[in-house]
Amino acid sequence: MDFETVIGLEIHAQMKTKSKIFCSCSTEFGAPPNTHVCPVCLGMPGVLPVLNREVVASAIKLALATDSAINRENRFARKNYFYPDLPKGYQISQFELPIAEHGRIEIEVDGVRKSIGITRIHMEEDAGKLVHDEVEPVSYVDLNRTGTPLLEIVSEPDIRSPEEAAAYLRKLHAIVRYLDICDGNMQEGSFRCDANISLRPVGQEEFGTRTELKNMNSFRNVQLALEYEVRRQRDILLDGGEVIQQTLLWDPDRGRTEPMRGKEEAHDYRYFPDPDLVPVQVDEAWIEEIRENMPELPDARRLRFMETMGLPEYDATLLTASRELADFFEAALAVFANAKKLSNFIGTELLREYGPERIGSCPVDPAHLGRLLAMVDEGTISGKIAKTVFGDMLESGGDPEVIVREKGLAQMSDEGELLTYVREIIEANPAQAQQFREGKTKVIGFFVGQLMKKTKGQANPQLANKLFQQELS
Repeated sequence: MDFETVIGLEIHAQMKTKSKIFCSCSTEFGAPPNTHVCPVCLGMPGVLPVLNREVVASAIKLALATDSAINRENRFARKNYFYPDLPKGYQISQFELPIAEHGRIEIEVDGVRKSIGITRIHMEEDAGKLVHDEVEPVSYVDLNRTGTPLLEIVSEPDIRSPEEAAAYLRKLHAIVRYLDICDGNMQEGSFRCDANISLRPVGQEEFGTRTELKNMNSFRNVQLALEYEVRRQRDILLDGGEVIQQTLLWDPDRGRTEPMRGKEEAHDYRYFPDPDLVPVQVDEAWIEEIRENMPELPDARRLRFMETMGLPEYDATLLTASRELADFFEAALAVFANAKKLSNFIGTELLREYGPERIGSCPVDPAHLGRLLAMVDEGTISGKIAKTVFGDMLESGGDPEVIVREKGLAQMSDEGELLTYVREIIEANPAQAQQFREGKTKVIGFFVGQLMKKTKGQANPQLANKLFQQELS
């Protein structure tokens, strides 16, 4: 029997606000436990939450970026459940009236484009964090994260493979980073993903019993966990068994899922409107103000790179993988206008050391990179020397012109000086010289290589080629 995979993703993106969603406590990561807390986020009796306006603005940005319908009136609700890191005994979230609904994201897998629907985007507060003792059988509660603002993005069950799930996750990750509303750090929990997955016989409209996957902190783990769960559920169904609806944890070390608890439904949380928060009213003028100040998003930037710069789709997609990388590329392009040569150097040399998400920590100034490639075009240094200079720039963040001058790396372009070397090399290699005269012209590469070795890569290769051709003929 053939089965169809049905996947829906619930993604939590932590907002880059300085303070929490309902109080003024700091959201800075890594502070000592229980230091960024106050009576509001600790749920003390008699306190009242006050909504952070910037969180609503971030939600509107994401709604506009995903073609979602913004609800002009939306409401907060209490989501009731009991857990040690939830001091109030409920989480302030949104249920019946979220900030936005009915959006979509375009993905591409193996050259096929597909639209994935977004059911809803809603605002909520994060819970705290349990820290498990490595020696004693006890756990500690750190409430610094309690009240940190989140946007939850719930997809439609439109995803049909783990590959599509990973593509959707990467696309949404890029969007929130381009909007600068979330830092996207999955290791720190700033961008988290839960997945609902079920299988059904091909052709059947009714969904199968689903499981929920948690504890996936990388794109790779999301895909691996979903691939494992597809195999696990398929084996159960083929053996005539029934899949149990439950929440599973992904164990990356063992490469398998483990049961965590039974899967909750919405009614289990006993949602009801939060009496301490009035409905949020979003007027059209505010939406238009945010729309006018939206940054260029990844898809639009990729198309512009292709249409106005003539870059191949592969290059444009790579360069727009993160906003930081795209900004770096355009800043370097302002100094060195050959987009393709610049793209090639970034793709081979820069990204080998710093991935798209780490460009912000690269010490090389983009203008300096542009100047380095301009020096190659001008004949000041060779392409080989440029790579050596770039290595120094990665270590020191220095100016390429200063590095070339101080280390004496400028390209040798004096014809008289090079001609002396050329004649010495021809005289030392009579057999290869004869091969050239007999029509084996490819041997010219041997001679140029010998000259490069003799000059430590500083000879102008174009001039060297010309001089060897002239002398051998």
